Amino acid sequence: MGAERGDLGSNALKMLKAADKVLIRTGGAPAVRSLDDEGVAYETFDGFYENSRSYDALAGKIARAVRQCGKEGTVCYCTDGSASEDAAAQLLLKGRAKLIDGKSKASHFAALAGIGGNYTALSAFSVPDLPLSLPLVVYDLTDGNVSDVKLRLAEEFGDEAKAVLFDGAFRKDIPLYEADRRKGFGALSGLVIKDIPLLEKKRFSFGDAVGILKRLRAPDGCPWDRVQTHESIRENAVEEAYELVDAIDCKDPEKICEEAGDVLMQALFHTLIEEERGNFSVTDMLSALCEKLITRHTHVFGNDKASSADGALSVWDKNKMKEKRQETFSDAVNDVPLCFPALLRAQKICKRVEKGGWDPADVGTAGEKLREEYGELLEAYRSGEKERISSELGDLLFSAAWLARAVGADAETALADTVKKVQKRYTEYEALVRADGKDPLALTKEERDRYYGRVKDENA
Repeated sequence: MGAERGDLGSNALKMLKAADKVLIRTGGAPAVRSLDDEGVAYETFDGFYENSRSYDALAGKIARAVRQCGKEGTVCYCTDGSASEDAAAQLLLKGRAKLIDGKSKASHFAALAGIGGNYTALSAFSVPDLPLSLPLVVYDLTDGNVSDVKLRLAEEFGDEAKAVLFDGAFRKDIPLYEADRRKGFGALSGLVIKDIPLLEKKRFSFGDAVGILKRLRAPDGCPWDRVQTHESIRENAVEEAYELVDAIDCKDPEKICEEAGDVLMQALFHTLIEEERGNFSVTDMLSALCEKLITRHTHVFGNDKASSADGALSVWDKNKMKEKRQETFSDAVNDVPLCFPALLRAQKICKRVEKGGWDPADVGTAGEKLREEYGELLEAYRSGEKERISSELGDLLFSAAWLARAVGADAETALADTVKKVQKRYTEYEALVRADGKDPLALTKEERDRYYGRVKDENA
């Protein structure tokens, strides 16, 4: 029926007058007055609203009622705005219904707000579930959904985003946070947020991050960013990853948020370098990621079964080997990146050789192996052969990584925690020594042991 009184077209009017029955979604829409003007009799579904638990349930009820009426004669179902804006109409169009569409509520609001060209149009009932982009036109605004709509839009664009609120003839420019202060919304109520210039934004999207990095890499962008290569910023990726891990260890949500963003920036920077070379794009990178998440979780998106975390990891590993065309376990063992820290790499290889048939990590066996390697290290030390000493020390450290797997601990994390503990204990130890007016380098062994014992007791 269109958005306003008078929007009803001649073809639609002709069909309405020839119908055995005319049904309309709601009698409160301004466009319904066009039917009154032409003397078209109709029935409304206003009574369905109160007895429907959701918008989708309402649409289903209306569609079933219209089909039932259609068994008894020609029926016209009318909705305000465009048929594309009405869920019941969409259900009916999957059958044998004929469509005569009208001016949409979204285009009505867009025109009133002065928006031309492309924009996103969403029903207020769909806002919580769909991606959002600007300019944005939201229709079907009601007293029941306006607060949820406001919160979702504020999350995406910020509380202070400039919006235009419409309710029939009422129009007001507002900051977004005021959207739910008005009550009594009707059939022609909506909200419009125009595009926000980059430098005025308070909230940003993934697309904004990509756009900013492209701007920095442009010929008239940042001189430093323009000249960077994979190799020149290679270490940055490692550093940012470690800083994220440190933020996690500190249990600092604000810092985790910041450092996770820095890690994402590194990934995007390397992707854009390749996009400039024509090798792959940001979309290619994201597509590969999403495809990997789907194909490796076949216990979620496929026919595999996994009822535990260990079972899920087994499915992941099986799919990973298939994806990487690793035909042997040796392929997986040799696929551990060389740039990993040695202890982390050792534990990864321990896990993969075990999956390839070697004896599983057992606390007793791993402990015996550690003692054996210590004995061999002592023999090498007594020989004075530096290469042999280094080799046996490596065996000892690998055995420690094997033992870590046997006891269910992460060797890299365990060592990092111990280093922090040693730093803390020494700092406290030195403070005690200096508080007594003594030189840490001039203590006897007995004095050192006594001070260290005090530190351990205080931290027990």
